[in-house]
Amino acid sequence: MTKLQFRKNYEAIENLLFGFAMRLTRNRDNAKDLYQETLCKAYANIHRFKIGTNFKAWMTTIMHNTFVNDYRKKRTRNKAEAPIENYLYAVQNKPSQDDTESKIMMKELKIALSNLNDANRVPFMMHFEGYQYNEIAEKLDLKMGTVKSRIFFARKKLQEELHDMYQGEVRA
Repeated sequence: MTKLQFRKNYEAIENLLFGFAMRLTRNRDNAKDLYQETLCKAYANIHRFKIGTNFKAWMTTIMHNTFVNDYRKKRTRNKAEAPIENYLYAVQNKPSQDDTESKIMMKELKIALSNLNDANRVPFMMHFEGYQYNEIAEKLDLKMGTVKSRIFFARKKLQEELHDMYQGEVRA
């Protein structure tokens, strides 16, 4: 499509496009912005338009997709996050108030881990340390399914042991 053809096709539907923009945004200024952005995107992608297809449908699709994408951006951008002060504990090197309790829990977790057999504990610990399943399988010379099942059974055994230790209070 040439630039002249684009302009003729565009001028034939410009009122329809603005009406569609108004229907989407329900605000004259926002409709003007959407209308202009649609025109710019369509003109920039004129090479993608296939001769013989419906120009009006192509333009309205661009407008609708632009509107949806902008709406999604605004929706996620406008979410209020908690003040940074709420997260200061994460960067401070001070021990927490429940430090003793967490040390006890870590000791009990280590005991539960030591109760696992090596075949399950080693892949579980590697996965816990950040290795991917395929890396674990390669390093231990095991099949991927075997690695996954051993990690699954290790988790299940740990959950059972922790459940028994805390009588169902903690769920791993």
